[in-house]
Amino acid sequence: MTYSREEVEAAIEGLRLGFIESEKRNHWAWLADAFYHEDATYFCPYGGAMPVFARSREEIRQTHYGRDMDVGSGWAGWSFPILEYAVNGARIFSRWVNRGPGRRPDGTFYETEGVSFITYGGSGKFSSQLDLFDIGHQMKLCDELKEAELLDPRLEMEWVAPMKRRLVDNLMAGIPPTPGA
Repeated sequence: MTYSREEVEAAIEGLRLGFIESEKRNHWAWLADAFYHEDATYFCPYGGAMPVFARSREEIRQTHYGRDMDVGSGWAGWSFPILEYAVNGARIFSRWVNRGPGRRPDGTFYETEGVSFITYGGSGKFSSQLDLFDIGHQMKLCDELKEAELLDPRLEMEWVAPMKRRLVDNLMAGIPPTPGA
């Protein structure tokens, strides 16, 4: 189906504003109902450590916007602004950041970049989304935030530490022991 550019842009702009509202509320799961079709798909590989492949709005709510975003107050102070987007027919490319709380001493944000490839499916909702970002860089950012005493202990315990363990375990698989070690 063909959609007008204005309709597609209104949907991604709505999601951008929804992110701002979610940051204020520190609650994300509602976005699934507001912006995704019932049979929408969502995929984020998380560096192979914890791939998320949701095959419905309910699964998107439970995984991406639920388990991964609604981690209690752990994400409080974080924002995830969509910096820019481009529209080509029903396809949307967006560039965004995972922006931690506070700023570095030099005034720059604590952040890592990511991209989304989204397909618009009509009625103001999306039919699919692929998110990509460098999870290793995200873990390094969390270390930097911890050193600056800006990383929420609950977020570290419930999301950062388990993600690091999965990454290390995946990377160590198949590596022979070091001789003489």
